[in-house]
Amino acid sequence: MSGLTGPVDLLLRGGRVLLAGRWEDASVAVQDGRIAAIGADLAALAGPDTVVEELDGRWVLPAFHDSHVHPIQAGLEMNQCDLTAMSTLEGYLDAIGSYAAAHPDRTWVSGGGWSMDSFPGGVPTAEPLDRILPDRPVFLPNRDHHSAWVNSRALELAGIDARTPDPADGRIERDALGNPTGALHEGAMALVGSLVPAPTTRDLTEALLTAQRHLHSVGIVGWQDALVGEGLGMPDSLPTYITAQTSGVLTAKVVLAQWWDRGRGLEQLPELLERRALAASAGLDAASVKIMQDGVCETHTAAMLSPYLDSLGRLTDNRGLSFIPADALASYVAALDANGFQAHIHALGDRAVRDSLDAIEHARTLNGATGLRHHLAHVQVVERSDVPRFAALDVTANIQPLWACLDEAVEVLTLPFLAPDAREQQYVFGSLLRTGARIACGSDWPVSDPAPLLGMHVAVNRRSPDQPPDAAPLLPDEALTVLQALAGYTTGTAYLNRLEGSTGRIETGYAADLVVVDQDILDEDTTVLARTQVTNTYADGREVYRKP
Repeated sequence: MSGLTGPVDLLLRGGRVLLAGRWEDASVAVQDGRIAAIGADLAALAGPDTVVEELDGRWVLPAFHDSHVHPIQAGLEMNQCDLTAMSTLEGYLDAIGSYAAAHPDRTWVSGGGWSMDSFPGGVPTAEPLDRILPDRPVFLPNRDHHSAWVNSRALELAGIDARTPDPADGRIERDALGNPTGALHEGAMALVGSLVPAPTTRDLTEALLTAQRHLHSVGIVGWQDALVGEGLGMPDSLPTYITAQTSGVLTAKVVLAQWWDRGRGLEQLPELLERRALAASAGLDAASVKIMQDGVCETHTAAMLSPYLDSLGRLTDNRGLSFIPADALASYVAALDANGFQAHIHALGDRAVRDSLDAIEHARTLNGATGLRHHLAHVQVVERSDVPRFAALDVTANIQPLWACLDEAVEVLTLPFLAPDAREQQYVFGSLLRTGARIACGSDWPVSDPAPLLGMHVAVNRRSPDQPPDAAPLLPDEALTVLQALAGYTTGTAYLNRLEGSTGRIETGYAADLVVVDQDILDEDTTVLARTQVTNTYADGREVYRKP
């Protein structure tokens, strides 16, 4: 308590605080946004204006950080036709019809959030949309934003028919005669998405604030936005962040990963440098660059070393999509590294992972050890020999733990179509840690639920929160401990975002970024993680969420 001047601003009293990996009966005092003292009895630090929160035995954790998230995209969907709470075709159609009726002034019905496992083979068709909206165009990306569901009117407006070729970076779903059926994958989404009216400045600001409120409600006080710029149909959100920062409504600690336009090359580097400086002048970190190297396994667009199998288990000639040739990727990453940018690479298939590691190794060889925190996002499949390269190259695995279970997306839409070796290398979190790699945890929201406690549940149990405790886990040897999973959402992401000296820990002098929960997450019954609720979230000592 030495050095404290006057009463503290906030006192969390009567709780159990996570210190050095174990619970301690303690109170936490906060002054000027930082943890000022931790101790058994800090009542003397309270004054007439001190906010005292009686915890009544609840548990205090460092607040969470999300290493890969799309808040504005998520907020736009929450404020439009939001399908994330539904899981059946009937539920989707009810929501779409209700939204369309409630917004007759909107020429397009847009939003999204449908799940591939709600449709046979993971692919919807235009026909049910045509029944309820025959004359009004519909464009609805799915949860992973690698596919879109459209109706016939949208296809007509885009001029897409049997003669329309697939773009180089995407695919149009077709029937036996080549006619489009209502689903667009990867780059093909832009054929329709480019026609959808762009959100207004007000729409984007409201989306950011909607998303921030939701992220605070699940205990998140910081994140890395994995797409800032014009990409995948999203408008540039840098002005939105700058306005929110300068007006004081941005209460989270954010790092902005600028979008790398895969249709261009190194000529875009001066623009990235200019935007980084513009962000810095507003107090924002935009010194990361997001490169999307491949697609996803469910649509057979993740870049794989071995070919995909067909529905009968026979080899095909499809190894997925590499959006950037390996040699070009290496030159781009080296140039980014030389200019002080952190590379944030979407690499889901094992070939994309290898090409990305090769690119970072090339940058290290060319530029030396720059200390930049390069990382690969998603890493669903990592070939065995590439696992130790993460630690050797000081590359962080930016993982999305909620996906590491035998849900339908994995069991039905992925595993039957992968080569046998690839099936055994799914979300190898434990192997990465055992070989010395760093991990940081995120959600990819709105692709999946952003709640860190749900992600921790899957990381530890390798089962979905919806599955019973006796359900088969996905590769249980790859499970993390509770403390390892928590570190991924706290110190791991704080390190990734260059904030490791100021947040992610409950220590004096650190930012008072704290979460109060209603269950003991270190209980022997690790399924408690999915049942645990956040009751309070504090960002820099300011309460940004209180459970109603």
